[in-house]
Amino acid sequence: MRDRGGHQSALIAGGGIGGLASALAISRAGGWDVRLFEKAPEFSEVGAGIQLGPNVTKVLHGWGLASALAEVAAFPEKLQVCSAITGELLGELPLGQTIAARYGAPYATVHRADLHGVLLDAVHQTDTRLHTDRALQGFSQTPQAVSAQTADALDVEGDVLIGADGLWSAVRQQLLGDGAPRRTGHLAYRTLMKQSDLPEALRSNNVTAWLGPRMHIVQYPVRGGDWLNVVALLEGEVTDGTDPWDHEANAADVSAATAGACAPLQDLVATLQGWRVWQLCDRQPMQGAWQQALGRVALLGDAAHPMLPYLAQGAGMAIEDAAELGHVLAVARDPAFEVPTMLQRYALNRWQRNRLVQARALRNARIFHASGLLRWGRDLSMKLLGEKLLDMPWLYGAAPKAGNF
Repeated sequence: MRDRGGHQSALIAGGGIGGLASALAISRAGGWDVRLFEKAPEFSEVGAGIQLGPNVTKVLHGWGLASALAEVAAFPEKLQVCSAITGELLGELPLGQTIAARYGAPYATVHRADLHGVLLDAVHQTDTRLHTDRALQGFSQTPQAVSAQTADALDVEGDVLIGADGLWSAVRQQLLGDGAPRRTGHLAYRTLMKQSDLPEALRSNNVTAWLGPRMHIVQYPVRGGDWLNVVALLEGEVTDGTDPWDHEANAADVSAATAGACAPLQDLVATLQGWRVWQLCDRQPMQGAWQQALGRVALLGDAAHPMLPYLAQGAGMAIEDAAELGHVLAVARDPAFEVPTMLQRYALNRWQRNRLVQARALRNARIFHASGLLRWGRDLSMKLLGEKLLDMPWLYGAAPKAGNF
């Protein structure tokens, strides 16, 4: 469906990190008119901090966003893993210049809203048309085109539709019809505090993971190191009627979960305020390329492969997806390469890596929250092989293509 100028049209559902990354990558591919539809009245992000491994910052740097990222992110010097019970250091991985030299890009920690803002500013520099308060709620496709309908009865037509509409993706439900995500039995309590408001002993410029039975807590700096982001990941369920924004009740939950923890961790939890809770959902690891693209419709990020945050790669895989989309749709500018064929190439190049990350996140959930003999073996292994276990060349290096694991 090329216009007179030879351009093709890409429709994107969702204006979160994945949707904006897709818009930027496809715009950079050239020869594409991009329209993005966000159901919220304005572009924004909820949540707190996220970690960006060098596999992700390398993509962002490649898009010319190194300076913009550096203005809002922190760049921790090391990742350390500690026992939540004894406070003992179990293992550590140098970050900073060490990891940047090893993989060609730094390890960054950033507030989700700040990363979203960096991407939104970059998209504003393109010709992407952004539509807020307008959700895509249905689509139909033929071998030649895809047509989508908005909630306010607008029909739009394009050459490709990207479902970047998150965990509860409407595009996925129409494309695959495989039901709702599953509850994992895990909860994420998140909060942020200015480091200057914390006692000096509790301030940190490192990523620290405190591992305990049926729980763990991760802390790291964001916003140039001025704020400390803390996430408590506990096993449990949010019952109906529980208010996720009830700070007092949430603080009590985290305090109860860390009642047997070491003094430094208990001091940290007692000092923090403003806890908010999210019930974590995911899907089984991907089973095939068909779950990421069919015909002229492709899925990206949580719409395709939602995962537990125990590898800190949810946003990272969405950004990697977007980069791959940009690559294949750049090729699709040539009339000799049909869009459905190139979307299938995108899916083939992504699904196995996404499946592996999903599976490793599930495995980490068991390891991080271990008790008994498994916990003893984990701690011993970490003491003996800490850096080797924490470094992940398969993840932080270049994203492999299908079949290369």
